[in-house]
Amino acid sequence: MDQFLIEIDNFIQKNRLIGTGDTIIAGLSGGPDSVFLLHLLERYRKTHAINIIAAHLNHEWREDAQKDTDLSKDLCLALGIPLVVKKASELQISIKNNGSKEEVARKLRRFFFEQLAAEHSAHSIALGHHANDQQETFFMRLIRGATLSGLTCMKPKDGLYIRPLLQTPKPDIISYLETNNILYAYDSTNESDAFLRNRIRTSVIPAICLADSRFEKQFSRTLNHLQETESFLDDMTEVVFENLTRKGNESWQVDLEQFRHLHPFMKKRLLVHWLIVEEASMVLTEQFLDEIIRFLESSDKKSHALHHAWLINRTENWFFLSKP
Repeated sequence: MDQFLIEIDNFIQKNRLIGTGDTIIAGLSGGPDSVFLLHLLERYRKTHAINIIAAHLNHEWREDAQKDTDLSKDLCLALGIPLVVKKASELQISIKNNGSKEEVARKLRRFFFEQLAAEHSAHSIALGHHANDQQETFFMRLIRGATLSGLTCMKPKDGLYIRPLLQTPKPDIISYLETNNILYAYDSTNESDAFLRNRIRTSVIPAICLADSRFEKQFSRTLNHLQETESFLDDMTEVVFENLTRKGNESWQVDLEQFRHLHPFMKKRLLVHWLIVEEASMVLTEQFLDEIIRFLESSDKKSHALHHAWLINRTENWFFLSKP
């Protein structure tokens, strides 16, 4: 077996990504990463008796997109893996366009994958993100002013989603496919300068590698440090949450005076954790968190609308959420 396949197996085992008998939805675009992922999962179907359902979404943005669909169908037919194909226009979802075509595509795929996962009671949704994707994601988020949490990038396991290839370099994937004469589709939009990710891939990262050949190895080490720090802060935030809260009749109440004495960094982490625990679905931006803190620390009002479905309320000693 190729050494890099052994390393992927070790990564999967270390992060407990695949269990015996699991049902897995596999995102399949027809590109090299997802094609390799499907072949990898096929190995696990033989060794771990997993059930695989491939999912292909045609975004209908490229004239030649049907070629990717046809390749995906041929591949799944050859491997004996069931395939579900959808067009974006067939999905029952309305997505607000924030100007990022890549983000819209991501939301469409996630809706499609999660719908399939629910229908088939799947244990996980496998995506083909690899080590180079991780580098690009880091720089994209750095440019956009991400928090520490954002800079930790993608995780091997994130809810339903698993990423078995997250430490696998893209060149190794291409080499395996070509050595074994495995066909894959080529997406011309991956070379377009219209997308920030592509500009980082073709200009920024090659320049860094040229400046210092240690980048590949040291980037992985730095990212691990960031993820360990984030994990530690998550644990600390949970401790602070337990110490500052009590369970009310309908929601968690947070001690206002103790909250005011927290470090500004911990205030924001605590608010995010609190809103997640309350299952309050909102877009948690830096400005949004600042708005909550201003209300809690300087406003004379007793309640403030955070969202059409949520109010934040304040008494002399506590603050809590309620429905309007």
